[in-house]
Amino acid sequence: SAAVPRLLLWAPVTRPAEGGPGAALAAAPPPLMAAGMAAAAAAKEAEADEGDEAELSLLECRVCFERYGPGGQRRPRNLPCGHVLCRGCLGALGGPEGRRLECPFCRRACGPAETSDCLPLLQLLEVLGPAGGSLLLSAPGRSGGAAGPAPAGLGLRLALGGWGSLVNPTGVAACRRSGRLAVAHDGKKRIHVFGPSGSCLQRFGERGDAGNDIKYPLDVTVTSDGHVVVTDGGDRSVKAFDFEGRGVLAVREGLCLPWGLDATPESEVILTDAEAGALYRLAADFQKGKLKKCQMIRSRLVSPRGVAVSQTSGAVAVIEHLKAQGANNVSTRVKIFSAEMDLVGQMDSFGLNLVFPSKIYTTAVAFDREGRVTVTDVCSQAVICLGKPEEFPIFNPLISHGLSYPVGLAYTANNSLAVLDSGDHSVKIYSST
Repeated sequence: SAAVPRLLLWAPVTRPAEGGPGAALAAAPPPLMAAGMAAAAAAKEAEADEGDEAELSLLECRVCFERYGPGGQRRPRNLPCGHVLCRGCLGALGGPEGRRLECPFCRRACGPAETSDCLPLLQLLEVLGPAGGSLLLSAPGRSGGAAGPAPAGLGLRLALGGWGSLVNPTGVAACRRSGRLAVAHDGKKRIHVFGPSGSCLQRFGERGDAGNDIKYPLDVTVTSDGHVVVTDGGDRSVKAFDFEGRGVLAVREGLCLPWGLDATPESEVILTDAEAGALYRLAADFQKGKLKKCQMIRSRLVSPRGVAVSQTSGAVAVIEHLKAQGANNVSTRVKIFSAEMDLVGQMDSFGLNLVFPSKIYTTAVAFDREGRVTVTDVCSQAVICLGKPEEFPIFNPLISHGLSYPVGLAYTANNSLAVLDSGDHSVKIYSST
């Protein structure tokens, strides 16, 4: 229809995520970000549930605790395992003969020639300048330091996680009733629940093959009645838990590759199926562990992944992943449907590039409480507000600094914005300043 703007969001191909069900799970960071994924790397992942994680500073070497610098002995270097050390500590580990060394965190052996500059950290140091403050990744129970205020009045209030707590996180969701945040990641316990102050309240969802275990989490949402719902790409299912970690429901039949999901105010779940090209509405009595219905509400979508539901209007936003001819010709498109599932707007590159001449690759979408659409862009490492559907196309960068590889978004009850940054394995909370 001529009334519907058609804008295509261009971006490079991402590599398939290791451990996922094939090339369809192409949601992992590209090689450059993989090299700097653990820019905040400091602590080894805990194998038990107890024990606080040490505070992680993105700009400090976690061996000598000296601030990184652009040159000399403090220049940040990547190890092949993804951990980061300064050049001085790297040289000390290798000894005067420059022999093979072991990572002090994961004990993986490597040679000096296998190390490389940590480009994301070097770029961040260049942006901050000599007098720039540190950007902290807080362990559970601690408050993160604040970077400078982001555009449009958003400032970093709190940061959670880091390599010692989260491993390659894929989804984040907020409980509007309690203020808790649920994060899905690739660690031993797949779901971490953080309190409003940043403390880690619960960890559950074992990695394994049992009925309620989680093989490969793709996304997470929290229902208004207090249940955590996860899409599992490993066995192509949807699994629900209470906040104590008890599995209450698993839905496997009838789904090809469930991917993104978001909860409605009525505790129903809107779900994308990337392989089937469909959108589903899932209703269940989670208290009794009983599925009521899993109804297809939209079909003929192109590899739909991320999805969001407006808590005020009931509108639904879906991210499609398009693949044209040619190995590198991959893009994304955002479609907006009304509560009645009528198409009311969409964005692809032609129209959006009239406003912002750059490649855009969208990985996550959310509605704020005024019904404006917010998306992540991994190409520019930014979070962008696209306005209300009737206002398209609007381009308003909300966060343009301090992100490495944003893959998830969630608005809290007070309209703070939680951004899941897979580049440094953290959740960053932004609020109006």
